[in-house]
Amino acid sequence: MILIESGKVLTTSGWRDADVLIESGKVKEVGRGLRAETVVDASGCLVGPGLVDIHTHVREPGETWKEDVSSASMAAVRGGYTAMVAMPNTVPPADSPKVTGLVQEIGHRVGLVDVIPAGTLTVGRAGAAASDLEAMYESGVRMFTDDGDSVANTETLRGIMLRVAALPGAIVAQHAEDVSMTAGGHMHEGELSRRLGIGGLPAEAETSVVERDLRLVRETGASYHCQHVSSKMTIELIRDAKAEGLPVTAEVTPHHLSFDVSELEALDTNFKMYPPLRTDQDRAALVAALRDGTIDVVATDHAPHGADEKSQAFTDAPRGVIGLETAAAAVWAALGEETKLFEVMSINPARTMGLGAQGLPIAPGNPANLVVFDPEAEWVADEFASKSANSPFLGSTMKGRVVATLHHGDLVLRVSEQS
Repeated sequence: MILIESGKVLTTSGWRDADVLIESGKVKEVGRGLRAETVVDASGCLVGPGLVDIHTHVREPGETWKEDVSSASMAAVRGGYTAMVAMPNTVPPADSPKVTGLVQEIGHRVGLVDVIPAGTLTVGRAGAAASDLEAMYESGVRMFTDDGDSVANTETLRGIMLRVAALPGAIVAQHAEDVSMTAGGHMHEGELSRRLGIGGLPAEAETSVVERDLRLVRETGASYHCQHVSSKMTIELIRDAKAEGLPVTAEVTPHHLSFDVSELEALDTNFKMYPPLRTDQDRAALVAALRDGTIDVVATDHAPHGADEKSQAFTDAPRGVIGLETAAAAVWAALGEETKLFEVMSINPARTMGLGAQGLPIAPGNPANLVVFDPEAEWVADEFASKSANSPFLGSTMKGRVVATLHHGDLVLRVSEQS
């Protein structure tokens, strides 16, 4: 048995100062004066459901020198995650049960977190022929996305949405980018891009796709998830869609909550991402939308790249940053609200994906997928379990640290292991 002792625990009736006793993969008891052979000191810490990332690039199969399921799982554990959804833009793309099944099998073998594969919307992520959505669904896939690319053809996407709408619990997740507006772009289109003479990425490239997609949601009834929202204009579209009652959810990344385009003054490639960092007004709007529920989920968009790739000139370097190990601290800095932290990083993402063993309050009989988070602890983000280190938080002092992570009752991380 494992005892999490003297924490502030998120229970079915709210926060409670208590001990949590874990046995055989489940919460056995929540109370005081409990005893066990293994004790995790949670004094001053929040004890809540393990975090769930619904947007992780594990790079396996195909680019395992950047990351693999094992290293991504360890990074996730250090970040307090007990489940992650693996994006399908692998090599080859996860456009069939053969590839999604491989990712799921490797994740199960590693055994540190639940690894849930997403499948592509189109064969090869080429945007033309629809993938075998039904076969992947039967194998357990629930999120379908060509992440890294949008499905540009409206009729193709309409047909896909009609098929997904017939699959209970299935979601179309869109990387909203009109590439006709982003060709040659490397940062947010605005004063800084013009001054530096670097091609811009307009917010309209995101909003125009989301606007089109929402019309298709209205027509088909498909559940739709908007990935990595970056613009206040997109927020308004999502807010209106929700007010209309459309089945729409949305995510924001920790880095878009934390930084704005001014960080790119020095052309540090660890701040190059897609969608790009936009204005401080956009950043503030994202925080507000997360607080008021317009945006449902924080997702990391953990995108590892090698040091040699990111050391290139800004216009040549790939876009994307890692985020699993710094996400909780970044979101805590942005929100500072205990309940909201777990709502947007655990409860809502688990609900979005239909993960019945994740995102649950701590109560007897529930699976022991838990995180212990010290909101006052300070640490320096200078060493990662990820194979890559392309983090915008690299070298930063962060406040809020994961002390322990439990996956189905197994203590997969203690603070001494990451010190």
